[in-house]
Amino acid sequence: MTEEKTTTETCGGRPQAGCACMGAGPVISDMFKRLGPDEEVRRHFRNARIEFLKGIREMIDRRIGELSKETQPKGSKVVVE
Repeated sequence: MTEEKTTTETCGGRPQAGCACMGAGPVISDMFKRLGPDEEVRRHFRNARIEFLKGIREMIDRRIGELSKETQPKGSKVVVE
């Protein structure tokens, strides 16, 4: 048995299945990179996003800890005469 590969169009030199941008995608991405902030600014924003997510994780971990401590007793005491 032989496997038949489907032909793919290329987008910026990289194979893409059914690329609709007709090669304009990489050009537009490059333009946005040149218009956007430099690498140092991007690094600061990336680190800020990471720290924000770490804060969310810490809040979730604390809440899980609180809920774990609040376990209900499994039974109740009954006085038998």
